[in-house]
Amino acid sequence: MSERLFGIRGATGAQNTKESIQKNVGQLCREIFAKNSIEAQNIVSLQFTITEDLTAMNPAAALRREDTGIDTSKIPLFCSQEPRIDGSPKEMIRLLLTVYMPSERVPAYVYINGAEKLRPDFAGKQKKL
Repeated sequence: MSERLFGIRGATGAQNTKESIQKNVGQLCREIFAKNSIEAQNIVSLQFTITEDLTAMNPAAALRREDTGIDTSKIPLFCSQEPRIDGSPKEMIRLLLTVYMPSERVPAYVYINGAEKLRPDFAGKQKKL
């Protein structure tokens, strides 16, 4: 079975509190890891972006504090601020997971907690865990 590199997208809404950011980042990552059968050793990196109104906690730090079903301690994480665009939704955390998976697999994207509006084409196709 051959593998290839995939970019898996996802997003979650959150309130500007440490608790909300940590809880919602954890939920987002748990769902992405589970739906895509991700193993830590196959992850290349994980990039987060956040809207400018989320200042209470860095999503990378939030991920390190949550149980996501896999060991995230050695995964390279990075976080940056989302560009400020007029009319863009507020209180959003987006991610791009770069991971090796079997080449025939179809990635499952996850948009939750208000982020469904970012990609309704993906949000409507999500399977429940």
